[in-house]
Amino acid sequence: MLRLFAAAMILILGGLPASDALAQKERKPPYWASISAGKAMMRAGPGKNYPATWLYQRADLPIRVVEVYPNWRRIQDPQGTTGWMLVHLLSDTRTALVTGKEPRPMHQKPDGSSKIVYRAAPGVVGRLTDCSAGWCRLDVGGKRGFIRAEHFWGLDQGESF
Repeated sequence: MLRLFAAAMILILGGLPASDALAQKERKPPYWASISAGKAMMRAGPGKNYPATWLYQRADLPIRVVEVYPNWRRIQDPQGTTGWMLVHLLSDTRTALVTGKEPRPMHQKPDGSSKIVYRAAPGVVGRLTDCSAGWCRLDVGGKRGFIRAEHFWGLDQGESF
């Protein structure tokens, strides 16, 4: 049965650059990545002959790569679902999915006492940069602010970059 992953916010982005495909081939799991395509099929096994299990229609959705097979990656999505996806549908771009039931504050600086510049609704996806000391800079369609790492899915505990 094919299921459709509904998105709160869809970011339409271009295809995967060749450098991202090469980087995906050289990394050891587990590692973080994101879906680069506007439509990406998850399969039950590492081949097009395996049945499709999910159709993702959300570019930039963060995923965790847990296993590598030539040209295929076994991934885990934010809900914990695992399956196989072609490597050219993935990107090394770091993204995050806002979690929780309430909008999360995005601060001007990586400090809870700094000005709140935006609020990110649960389910919103943005691009991560400048992660350290439990804070990351999140860019959601050009709206940028710092958000606590505990408020999103897409980063290992204590990870900095």
